[in-house]
Amino acid sequence: MDGTGNGGEGVMSLIVQKYGGSSVADLEKIRFVAGKVKRYWEAQHKLVVVVSAMGKTTDNLLSMAFSLCPAPPERELDMLLATGEQVSVALLCMALSLEGVPAVSLTGGQAGIITTGVHTKAKIVHIEVSRILRYLEEGKVVVVAGFQGKTAAEDITTLGRGGSDTTACALAAALKADFCEIYTDVNGVYTADPRVVPEARKIPRISYDEMSEMANLGAKVLQLRAVDFSQRYGVRVHVRSTFSEEEGTWVEEVDVMEEVKVKAVTHSKEVLKVVLLGVPNQPGVAASIFKVLSDFSVFIDMIIQSEGRKTEKDVAFVVTKEDEGKVRKAIAHLKEILAFQDVKLDDSMGKISIVGAGIASDPRIAYRMFSTLARMGVNIDMISTSNLRISCLIPRERVEEAVQALHEEFIGEGEVILSGES
Repeated sequence: MDGTGNGGEGVMSLIVQKYGGSSVADLEKIRFVAGKVKRYWEAQHKLVVVVSAMGKTTDNLLSMAFSLCPAPPERELDMLLATGEQVSVALLCMALSLEGVPAVSLTGGQAGIITTGVHTKAKIVHIEVSRILRYLEEGKVVVVAGFQGKTAAEDITTLGRGGSDTTACALAAALKADFCEIYTDVNGVYTADPRVVPEARKIPRISYDEMSEMANLGAKVLQLRAVDFSQRYGVRVHVRSTFSEEEGTWVEEVDVMEEVKVKAVTHSKEVLKVVLLGVPNQPGVAASIFKVLSDFSVFIDMIIQSEGRKTEKDVAFVVTKEDEGKVRKAIAHLKEILAFQDVKLDDSMGKISIVGAGIASDPRIAYRMFSTLARMGVNIDMISTSNLRISCLIPRERVEEAVQALHEEFIGEGEVILSGES
């Protein structure tokens, strides 16, 4: 791999790059990114560059919106939030022009990204790439505003937190790019959050399935939907640092060997436990509850239903804190169609998970995880499992020390053995 990230000297590639908010946080960093893009362009690569809003721009725009209006219309919120990326693409193209690099900036809609009409969490349904391809044939770098698209009715939409990752991976799929580079402020995907576990190590290669679980469980290095796009269309993704030439982490198809290994420990403190108390104990009630939550686009993680009493039961589930507003609206609607006694919202919990291909096939792994938490005196509130992960809901204030203990238990000081490698 040479310094510009291609597969070898003299190999011209079609590459999609994404630069996150920390990579373009100020004008100095935008100039730095422009210099980086120039080196790729000089190596005759065809480049589509997806850019996030500068630094904390999106947070600042949200703060203004909610200060002005406690419940802003989601359509207008999208109209506001989409401006952040438009500033970034315009400034980057200006910086590229000073470097002598021909470049053109496009909004998500101008780039042909068509989405559903679910404002603030739209999904991409189609990308018309003809305009991008025309600019690429003209030798231009195409700079696309991440995080956004438009509906068939021409309304601006946004793709949710981390949506620029999804923009980049979706464009890479639609353009049949050689690979997609996700540039961020870390050197790749780690065995745990290095801010919590200083001993955490970079993972050179990770499978789509494992990366998908990590993204779903709180690892913020790559958005879940971006991983799903990449897996579906076979896009190789390289997660790496903007400010280093060091090789990062490749997310790709990886042969899974028989020996099970815990690949990483993830965590999230941004969760909300919801308990519906005294729900009627009869067939169809659970379907009614989760149909309403689905209608309000609430993503559900863990679910527990208590053993039914004669006439009632309790239903508990976990959502992200980001969805709290939608959960409250869904519950208000549920009260109109379903008789239940009360609802409890608990934001004092956090989620910890271990991730690795096939870990559910080895019962010793669950035993070791639960034993580690027991030795620490950490009470487990909820548990969920899949073939790739085991997750526990525990008190929020114990999350970081639990992550450190589980990392030591499963990964420790030894070498990380990757699937398909010996």
